[in-house]
Amino acid sequence: MNTTTKSNPKNRYELDQMADKFSAFVGSYPSFKQTRILDEWRETQYNRLDANGQIYLDYTGGGLYSEIQLCEHMELLRTRVLGNPHSANPTSLAMTELVEGTRKYILRYFNASPDEYIAIFTPNASGALKLVGEAYPFAPASHYILTFDNHNSVNGIREFAKLKGAQVTYVPLIKPDLRIDRSKLDDILNSVDMDQNNLFAFPAQSNYSGVKHPLDLIEQAHSKGMDVLLDAAAYVPTSGLDLSVVKPEFIAISFYKMFGYPTGIGALLIRKAVFQKLKRPWFAGGTVNFASVQGNGHYLASNEAAYEDGTVNYLNIPAIKTGLQHLEKVGIKTIGKRVQCLTSWLLDNLLSLQHGNGKPMVRIYGPADTEMRGGTVALNFYGPDKRLLDYRRIEELANKEGISLRTGCFCNPGAGELAMGLAREEVVGCLVKSGNRLTLDGHPQFAPKAKKVIWLFMRGGVSHMESFDPKPYAPIEYRGDIIDQYQQGLELPARDFGLAAEVEEIGQEAAITPVAGVTLFDFVAKTVFAFVLAFAQALRQIQRVAG
Repeated sequence: MNTTTKSNPKNRYELDQMADKFSAFVGSYPSFKQTRILDEWRETQYNRLDANGQIYLDYTGGGLYSEIQLCEHMELLRTRVLGNPHSANPTSLAMTELVEGTRKYILRYFNASPDEYIAIFTPNASGALKLVGEAYPFAPASHYILTFDNHNSVNGIREFAKLKGAQVTYVPLIKPDLRIDRSKLDDILNSVDMDQNNLFAFPAQSNYSGVKHPLDLIEQAHSKGMDVLLDAAAYVPTSGLDLSVVKPEFIAISFYKMFGYPTGIGALLIRKAVFQKLKRPWFAGGTVNFASVQGNGHYLASNEAAYEDGTVNYLNIPAIKTGLQHLEKVGIKTIGKRVQCLTSWLLDNLLSLQHGNGKPMVRIYGPADTEMRGGTVALNFYGPDKRLLDYRRIEELANKEGISLRTGCFCNPGAGELAMGLAREEVVGCLVKSGNRLTLDGHPQFAPKAKKVIWLFMRGGVSHMESFDPKPYAPIEYRGDIIDQYQQGLELPARDFGLAAEVEEIGQEAAITPVAGVTLFDFVAKTVFAFVLAFAQALRQIQRVAG
């Protein structure tokens, strides 16, 4: 690997500062050498990171696009005349050909036979999951089973299930790795009426902990007569999914998390065997073969068009094929191998961080190694007295160093609650029931009576992103004085390129949620080393809390 970078006043983390550490890293992870193509792509396709002095680690939120993706797509738009595909004129037919060609390519990429699967374009993975909730034929005797570890869009399907009278059951996780409790899953599956329409949902990879849940769960659920919904949004950016081997009924995908561009397009893959039993309410044009005002009726389309409301994002759809081809040129196995090497290195070094009194500086949620886990790393930083460092201060310091992180629970409250040891009673006790804005099992809705509300922010509470949204950067009369107290800071002397640091004391206790990490495509050694070095330098900026 080239140990130099382009000269840039913003780029203060040159690899030549870390040459010894990189040599040691390669010695520990010899398979890293097999991923050298990513170094070349980093310099040619993603060099805007260096040009802007950015360290990008927000792959949980979205991937980065390459220059060649943009060039190829812009060339298509520049040279072709393309119209709305809902017509039979020449420009519409040209666009229809591109859209349908992309649809076929998506199935080919995931090795899904067009005789067995269809691909539906959606605004994102959440849109794909909402379609399942709307259309799945839940009934009073049906069962919706899902794991504690799920994105809120999967949690949201429970509302559709409840409205139709179906039973909703969560499968717990086993700490500390936050893996599915398979014995409890067995018990739940054995209690299901196999003659009903039942749905089991789980993520192939957790967007919270990075855990890769075993795909043989699909066949286990099938053996009990369950349909299976696989949330693959966090999995497919760095792992291959072969739908000729595993065959869930529903697969939700987000393309911008795979290759950055285009945004605003996801996909729902559906097995044709289950497609016919879906019952979706009609809403928009383009989804029907016929609709009448006077007749007060309609004929819903019999194919994927029935689920694509209005006009699809047709000008950007061809960019999906370009992005998939981009991944194929590199190789998903190559990407996965690099992610595994760098994630392992990062986990080992984060866990080695200690204060002067020997107390750990970092707590990682989920697996501490790379066995059946991806590149997302969720963690908290602690003081020497075991108090949590305010994640807002961590984020603020990272921002100053040009490090893009993601804070909060990533729209995955179940995994977050279990990781932090929150009991149901604690969570319920922190919630304020107000009108129809909140529903809790066993707690009916009621009209609000209070004139004022006091918000209680408890240590270890759920993320503000998942609950009250307290607006930490609002005027002080509304947000309190936590931020202002932390502006005074702490003094953290660091050593060994930031791989160890001391925190003398911390003055203010605050609610903390995991600071995230690192699912990645162009996540090369330069980036991960720079992250550790930059973060250590950021910590040094903190000064001791007054008083």
